[in-house]
Amino acid sequence: MHKLGRIWKYTLGSFNDDKTHRYDDIICLLRSLILLTYLITNTVICAGVVRHWNDTNSVTIDTEYIKK
Repeated sequence: MHKLGRIWKYTLGSFNDDKTHRYDDIICLLRSLILLTYLITNTVICAGVVRHWNDTNSVTIDTEYIKK
């Protein structure tokens, strides 16, 4: 499990700086949360598009029969 966590850290961005070594876990958590919010937002947008794909409750006016 430790190896998977380490791979996930490197996937989200390299951690080569010795200066910020103690913040690596926090940075990984924040980047994971940002990625999760992007995925949730994208899923909600796609679900809304699919849900309203064929909604045709629009009113059309036939201009041929309008009296002037």
